[in-house]
Amino acid sequence: MASIKQGLEQKLQQRLSPLQIQTIKVIEMPVQALEQYVREVMNDNPVIDDEAPKRDDEPRDVSISEVEEKEQSGGSLEENYGPQDDDIPSYNLHVNNWGKDERPEYNTFSVKQSFTQSLQEQLGYRNLTEHQRTVASFIIGSLDEDGYLRRDIESLVDDLAFRAGVESSAQEVEDMLAVIQEFEPSGVGARDLRECLLIQLEDKKRTPSIENAIRVIADQFDAFKNRHFQKIMTRLHLSEEEMKGVMDEIRRLNPSPGGQIDDSYNDQAQQVVPDFHLDYENGQLILTMPRFNVPELRINRKYSEIMENGRLSDSKADKEAASFVKQKIDSAKWFIEALRQRQNTLQSTMQAIIDYQHDYFVDGDESNLKPMVLKDIAEITGFDISTISRVVNSKWIETHFGVFPLKYFFSEGLENSDGEEVSTREIKKALREMVDGEDKHNPLTDDELVDGLSARGYKVARRTIAKYRAQLDIPKARLRREL
Repeated sequence: MASIKQGLEQKLQQRLSPLQIQTIKVIEMPVQALEQYVREVMNDNPVIDDEAPKRDDEPRDVSISEVEEKEQSGGSLEENYGPQDDDIPSYNLHVNNWGKDERPEYNTFSVKQSFTQSLQEQLGYRNLTEHQRTVASFIIGSLDEDGYLRRDIESLVDDLAFRAGVESSAQEVEDMLAVIQEFEPSGVGARDLRECLLIQLEDKKRTPSIENAIRVIADQFDAFKNRHFQKIMTRLHLSEEEMKGVMDEIRRLNPSPGGQIDDSYNDQAQQVVPDFHLDYENGQLILTMPRFNVPELRINRKYSEIMENGRLSDSKADKEAASFVKQKIDSAKWFIEALRQRQNTLQSTMQAIIDYQHDYFVDGDESNLKPMVLKDIAEITGFDISTISRVVNSKWIETHFGVFPLKYFFSEGLENSDGEEVSTREIKKALREMVDGEDKHNPLTDDELVDGLSARGYKVARRTIAKYRAQLDIPKARLRREL
């Protein structure tokens, strides 16, 4: 019989406070989503009232600071209603976070419909249950920028449960993925290039060339990837003319249905509201942030009376009701403090980016864009790299020479022949120009690309060329050769 042992085990765990969780959430939000979220929070918290009484003789609501004064004069709420976790300092919940106008207007920039928006719109036309629609929407949000699903099904099932609170199964996720793969652009939702090409071929009208192309991709994909055309013709009994017909059909397919990933970010297709506005006046760069409308939050008179009754009453029910109101007040305090921290974090981060890239922001000349990574801004601001990443994600700035996502200003750097550090974006642009201008019957090898960039003044190793080719979705020279 096995013996039973008892022992002590010490573990170190880090738990985020409600304020930290709230702050992380609002930092990630762009300004338009933030205002919507503010309204949702106010609707979900019954103790908050943002409307003042219409007449002077009406009983008025009370501010949270007034409630706190009563706490201090009559004993703390913790003493009266039981202990509360994650206590934070008191704040007067009035955020002066709007401009002169009662309801400021945003500058909205529309640049086509975004890839994700298009898929969500197509999803809306399908006859699905609410649960199925939630699963499908989550899958759409998990697609890469080029339209591929590069995550395994089990991971999606786990994420649905952990992040969205939705219980699902691998089969249900597979079924919803099959629905998405019927959307436009054809090939979206594929898990690899082979599946992407097959989806597109299956959508086409059947012709002898299409039938042969399906056979090539389905049965001889490895040989096709390696341009072993003679092997394919032998195995599938295709003539050279039939093989040319296959290649003509495959060349018409889109290997990146979500759109080519482009470091320039000039073709981002979505409707954006800039989170920052930058002016250049009298030789000075002036940064401002649009103000979102957050009214003064006050405790509804009914709930303030519950608080007062609970403070004075010996009744267990009164104290429980007051404890509920106390929790909602704490939630409101955390929310307002999170908004304040978001404002300060975004302001400090954007100012650090502007200072770092000062010469670029003066006139928008891309040659003045210095190499910059998240760590550089983290060191300047004192924030974690993860915080800088959240600020940069989905945020845009309006400048006097255009509207840009913050991601645009970040890139690694290499030295040129003069020993100066240049942005990798500049090198990738030169690499793309060389490949676009090459002889497709005799494409440039990586060694020849190294020599070509060296002649332009860029010191780049062969392995770096291979890395940049992959990032720009440029195949090897052998795979770029045309018949």
